[in-house]
Amino acid sequence: MPGDNSSENCSDPSMGFQASLYASTYAIIFIPGLVGNSLALWVLCCFIKKESKAVVFMMNLAAADLAHVLSLPLRMYYYVNHNWPFGGFLCQFCFYLKYLNMYASICFLTCISVQRYLFLLHPFRANSWKCRHEVAISAAIWIVVGAACLSLPILRRPSANTCFADLEVKQLTRGAAIALMVVAELSGFLLPLAIIIYCTWKMRQSLRDPQAPVQQANQKQKAWRLILGCAAVFFICFTPYHVNFPIFMMVKQGVFGSCLVHHHIMYFHSIALCLASLNCCLDPILYYFMTSEFQQRLFRHSRAAILHRFTHFDSSRTAGPTAKEQEEEEERNENVLMAYFRSLRPQRLESDSMETPLSS
Repeated sequence: MPGDNSSENCSDPSMGFQASLYASTYAIIFIPGLVGNSLALWVLCCFIKKESKAVVFMMNLAAADLAHVLSLPLRMYYYVNHNWPFGGFLCQFCFYLKYLNMYASICFLTCISVQRYLFLLHPFRANSWKCRHEVAISAAIWIVVGAACLSLPILRRPSANTCFADLEVKQLTRGAAIALMVVAELSGFLLPLAIIIYCTWKMRQSLRDPQAPVQQANQKQKAWRLILGCAAVFFICFTPYHVNFPIFMMVKQGVFGSCLVHHHIMYFHSIALCLASLNCCLDPILYYFMTSEFQQRLFRHSRAAILHRFTHFDSSRTAGPTAKEQEEEEERNENVLMAYFRSLRPQRLESDSMETPLSS
């Protein structure tokens, strides 16, 4: 593409604005994202059966978020110190993880929505669904998304002591720029958006069926909340970036000559990237508030751990018990604790026991 457009003389947003925005956003996201996704992976991997609905997709979504969260300290270091001493490869890898997380999260949110829609509205089709199908789909997503995202760091020119937002974007031909925008927008945004909207709309329609059994209506209501949560995360985190992305590419390629347009698009691009990272904090909320078994398992083990600490506080100064005695004591404490909470909430536990695992 020709490089004589006047927009090339326009300056990008000041480093101070970008550095403050990125550093503060990543600092806010890091601790909740690290704790939330680590806890989610622990509960999903250790205490929930893999045959439960959408649990494999949730595990992969948490893994994608955690990979991005672990790179945030390096990003914060760069935007605070304005220097990158860790080499070009690590810079490109952290840059790559950002977009890998974005598009892998889009795919897994879409898969969760589709699976909940199929299991609730087309149960006979879902009878043949196995855990290995989720594993195969997840592996295919990682391979395809991982290969597709390789093109994004390739389009940046690494330079000494700079990284991330300060990496220069390579000039592309008009055809290559258009092809990149079309593929990214269609496969990475518009198609998943259409699928999530369709699942949300169909699930909403099914809730208006007055002839549905009460048990099925309760399951549909929880599935509706989960699909609605996926749609909310999708719209909040990923829609601003993909609405801005085509214009951003045109600005970078010198299509627009107006410096006013250039400045507004570049500022909005920084904000959209921060919103895209926010999904690392919002996704764990889906697991906890939208899935009944996740709540039960987390409640059960956290309360058992607290009771175990209190019952062993006085005996901690004496000789420790054997492994078998510890296991029997933990089981006894857990049974006592669960019996106590059943007496406090008999109706709720009775209704939860009638539900299928991860019925939401």
